Amino acid sequence: MSQKKSNSYTAEFKEAAVKLAVESDQPIAQSARELGVNVNTLHTWIDKFHGKQTSDSSSAVDDKHLYEELKQLRRENARLKEERELLKKAAAFFAKESN
Repeated sequence: MSQKKSNSYTAEFKEAAVKLAVESDQPIAQSARELGVNVNTLHTWIDKFHGKQTSDSSSAVDDKHLYEELKQLRRENARLKEERELLKKAAAFFAKESN
């Protein structure tokens, strides 16, 4: 059996390949063929590159925003439950009055 040769690419090459694949109008598969890289490898590089960019700066902000929104929604939910209970009691009271 033959051993597959594992290619190692520099970080600069990977970054340039991702930039070319994302910014060009041609399909990613075609860009991969032109670069001599497996299509799945290029997709992996793209995912890692874009994941690194978005998660570094925005994840902390998004998490804080989501936490604040969750707190606000829980307060609103508690208020609405109280209002519902009050309306149930009022409806029961007025039902007794009309009989």
